[in-house]
Amino acid sequence: MNILGISCFYHDAAVALLRDGMLVAAAEEERFTRKKHDYSFPKRAIEFCLQQAQIASGDLDYVVFYEKPLVKFERILMTCLGAYPKTWRVFREAMITWFNEKLWIKGLLVRHLGLPENKILFAPHHMSHAASALYCSPFKESAILTIDGVGEWTTATIGRGTADWNTGAENAMDLFGEIRFPHSLGLLYSAFTAFLGFEVNEGEYKVMGMAPYGEPRYMDEVYKLIQVGDDGSFHLNMEYFSFYHSTDHTFNQRFVDLFGTPRKRESEFYTATTHPQRDHPKWDNQVAADNQKYADIAASIQRVTEDIILKMANHVQRVTGSKNLCMAGGVALNSVANGRILRETEFEDVFIQPAAGDSGGALGAALYTYHILLKKPRKFVLENCYWGAGYSNSEIVDALQSKGLAFEEISDDNCLVERVADGLTQGKVVGWFQGRFEWGPRALGNRSILADPRRAEMKGIVNEKIKFREPFRPFAPVILEERTQEYLALSEPQRHYPARFMLLVAPIHPDKQDVIPAVNHLGTGRLQTIRRDINPRYYGVVEKFGAATGVPVLMNTSFNLRGEPIVGTPANAIWTFTNSGLDWLVMENFLVTKKI
Repeated sequence: MNILGISCFYHDAAVALLRDGMLVAAAEEERFTRKKHDYSFPKRAIEFCLQQAQIASGDLDYVVFYEKPLVKFERILMTCLGAYPKTWRVFREAMITWFNEKLWIKGLLVRHLGLPENKILFAPHHMSHAASALYCSPFKESAILTIDGVGEWTTATIGRGTADWNTGAENAMDLFGEIRFPHSLGLLYSAFTAFLGFEVNEGEYKVMGMAPYGEPRYMDEVYKLIQVGDDGSFHLNMEYFSFYHSTDHTFNQRFVDLFGTPRKRESEFYTATTHPQRDHPKWDNQVAADNQKYADIAASIQRVTEDIILKMANHVQRVTGSKNLCMAGGVALNSVANGRILRETEFEDVFIQPAAGDSGGALGAALYTYHILLKKPRKFVLENCYWGAGYSNSEIVDALQSKGLAFEEISDDNCLVERVADGLTQGKVVGWFQGRFEWGPRALGNRSILADPRRAEMKGIVNEKIKFREPFRPFAPVILEERTQEYLALSEPQRHYPARFMLLVAPIHPDKQDVIPAVNHLGTGRLQTIRRDINPRYYGVVEKFGAATGVPVLMNTSFNLRGEPIVGTPANAIWTFTNSGLDWLVMENFLVTKKI
């Protein structure tokens, strides 16, 4: 049985394909179109998934969209009517986009895939989120927590699910508690994202990265925007927001009166915390003081968000009694909060969908259909994220030759990883390209940039000369799973899937912080643990580097430049290599070095 899940038209369009309950392929449309967070109809991702499975569209048993478009349209109409005349611009824009394509998704799928209407299904948005986590996890039963901006009406749910590995008859998901639009933790965080000068739905992780440079001095002000119950339920004070009636602004003048002038987009960010020696080339005391306030505001909304998530997690744990938690929705990508859940709640195991946002809804919709609607038994656990497209040696050689690049082939993997590890110890920054590209927003060793974490200057080099991004942005430590506890405060790392997927932040032991300064973000790291059986070549590089230096850790960041999706093809990798300060490019067993 072949089931295709699809998400699109809002952000991060994606496709996932199941065959008899096993994942065959999954990819975001952006990796093919090179348009970051591409939300358009995912024609190329569909084509890739079908090719990967070696089937035609006529071989599909079901195609499932990740939400209910008519219910979402109802919410938009009701919101526009309820706040009219403020909403007349929103109403106009909504009518244009909805009547152009969003209302006709069934017809679009029928036409594009050549399938009868009875093969087109729709799954509720938060059910798709919930299924994307529960039915990828190793659990037989679990508490469920989903949090995002908004689906149809729902913005957060709590519930419980069961996964039947025998007959499938006992498969169930009961989302027994929900919060509804306009009250949304995701939209609250996005309002601060915009206030702090970042793009909504793209810059939320920048707020999280800015937060450690500040102190949560504005929590009282944040709590004027949101009322929170002991169970984590919340209610926004809509007098401070405009996202429900504006196409351009998420917050209003009252918000500005409370927090001050918004930060200008693309403005320099430095403070006495980022530059203790006041050595920024454009240092200005007033700018530094203003930036410190923005960092304090970022720290405040981050702390409030974490505290609310913890209350929700504690509540669903008490109600369900489960020791397992499954999480999805865009807010589940808040890796600092995820680390606190593991450390500060009664949950013993947590599984977070690696593509927690809308893209993961494509996989969730397919899993919801297979396990809940069709009652098929469990077979699959998401042990890794390598579900995108891979490329042959001949394709790589053709791409290199087409650009006139000289390269060396190192056919023996042991020789290759030794060569790369040696280069890293010499200070080389390496673009690392192998296998199938990753599912979700994290580069996990198949489309990564690697560097020596012992060199403090690597943080500036990679941010400024290679990624061309803000200098305060952190980097991930990738570490051998069995050596994790030597460096980070994470007990039993082998059991924690979020650590595999770079979805939690953990404290770095004080005596190790100066050992790996390039991946030390004010005493913490958003780590990735790796094991040999999942990615042997990637593991081998870290292992060889550890043998040579005594430090079984590398700096890992996504293989892309600022504002671009992670590279997908050999041509993408070559373009990024030649247009950045990368020293080496490794694609499978081929090594390219820049002439000095």
